[in-house]
Amino acid sequence: MSFGRKYLSIKQAAAVIGVTPLTLRNWDRDGKLSPYRNPINNYRYYRVDQIEAFLRAMEGSRDKANRRTRFMDI
Repeated sequence: MSFGRKYLSIKQAAAVIGVTPLTLRNWDRDGKLSPYRNPINNYRYYRVDQIEAFLRAMEGSRDKANRRTRFMDI
């Protein structure tokens, strides 16, 4: 099945985010990052824009944590 570049396999998405495929499976189970499922084989696929939005959100939460840490040091 060819999705072009709109979708990433779990292995590709894990490489982009910098985690293991097992972590993505756990995040799916916990509802943190839900993939699309292939209706025939139930494989997980992630949209590229979904991964980009997740990375932006992670970057934003890291910035907030850094601001809190700096505030606590004052």
